[in-house]
Amino acid sequence: MSLPYDFVNEKLHERRERVFLLFASIFLGSLTMLNILGITRFLNLAFFIDGSADWKYKLGLAVGTLPYPVTFLCTDFISEFYGRKRANFVVLVGFILNLWVVLILWVGGLWPGFEPPGEQGQGIFFEVRAMAFGAVTASMIAYLTAQLVDVQVFHFWKRLTKGRHLWLRNNGSTLVSQLVDTVAVVLITYYFTKAKMPVDDNAPLWPQLGMLVLTSYVFKLTAALVDTIPFYIGVRYLSRFLRIDPIRGREVQ
Repeated sequence: MSLPYDFVNEKLHERRERVFLLFASIFLGSLTMLNILGITRFLNLAFFIDGSADWKYKLGLAVGTLPYPVTFLCTDFISEFYGRKRANFVVLVGFILNLWVVLILWVGGLWPGFEPPGEQGQGIFFEVRAMAFGAVTASMIAYLTAQLVDVQVFHFWKRLTKGRHLWLRNNGSTLVSQLVDTVAVVLITYYFTKAKMPVDDNAPLWPQLGMLVLTSYVFKLTAALVDTIPFYIGVRYLSRFLRIDPIRGREVQ
């Protein structure tokens, strides 16, 4: 006995929406985490080399960068199966979420607490707040630009290759958008937020900033190349699970 079409169609729609919610949740959760962590700490990527902490041009990576590649993988999945409009919508929600984080940090610092007299505005919260303000300000501008670039470039390559060469649109969109994001975040963080960065004031500035951009971008580049594997596997599995042909953009019966 076959199930009624409406029942099957409803279950399939529910399955698709749950997968969309999963990718959107991972995206937004990672985004919130990276903006709060932000530049609270810079990681030494050359820690295994003696004396690397004292190098003039440091291989430093902001801790908030660690979950960042996951956000682009999620938008690529959403773009592949749900289209540009829904991907852009998630990007917009992420931007609004940034504003929400800033609002809570601002209210949390403005509201009187129980600090002893003379110690108002001091403590772990205010240290995180100051650094998060800097990180969020920089990332809000860079993030919105980079994510929109990612979605547009993804669909540009998808149209150009007529749905073929999955690796090209996955990596091509991410690499271009992350270059935009990396340059913007480093420059905005240094020049406008006055955040503490691993920069030696007695050495030439631009080579140091260039090294920070290069270090962060190489990390993102490596992550983007690595995530091609789960992207291929995910698209192959989800095409059957969601009964969607992402190349032709239609439902598979």
